[in-house]
Amino acid sequence: QVQLVESGGGLVQAGGSLRLSCAASGRTFSTYAMGWFRQAPGKEREFVAAISWSDDKTDYADSVKGRFIVSGDSAKKTVYLQMNSLKPEDTAVYYCAAGLALSWVVAGTGGSWGPGTQVTVSS
Repeated sequence: QVQLVESGGGLVQAGGSLRLSCAASGRTFSTYAMGWFRQAPGKEREFVAAISWSDDKTDYADSVKGRFIVSGDSAKKTVYLQMNSLKPEDTAVYYCAAGLALSWVVAGTGGSWGPGTQVTVSS
C-alpha cells in the first residue's frame, strides 16, 4: 500500500509558473515510477507527465511538452512537476500517481493515487 500527498497548487496568472510536489510513503518498494494526471470540471482525467526511477525516463502529454518538466528524487520517493508558461486551460485538479512501471503509470493502471491539488490559472 502506497500513500501519496500532493502539494504546491494555487492560483497563478497566465504565463506564470508553479511547482507541484508529491511524496510517496508506505510500501514504496513496489513504486518504480510516478507521474501526474489532471482533471478539469466536467472533463475526463488526462495524463500529464511521468518519470521512472530506474533510468529517469520521462513521458509527457502533447499539451504540456516544452512547458512542463517532471523530475524526481528516488531516495525520497518524491516527484515534482515544474509548470511554466501556464495557460487557463491548465486549470484542473492535479493528481499524483505511482506504479510498477512508467507505461503503467502513463496508462493509469495498477497504481496508487493522491487526493489532488488545485491549480487555477487566470487569464
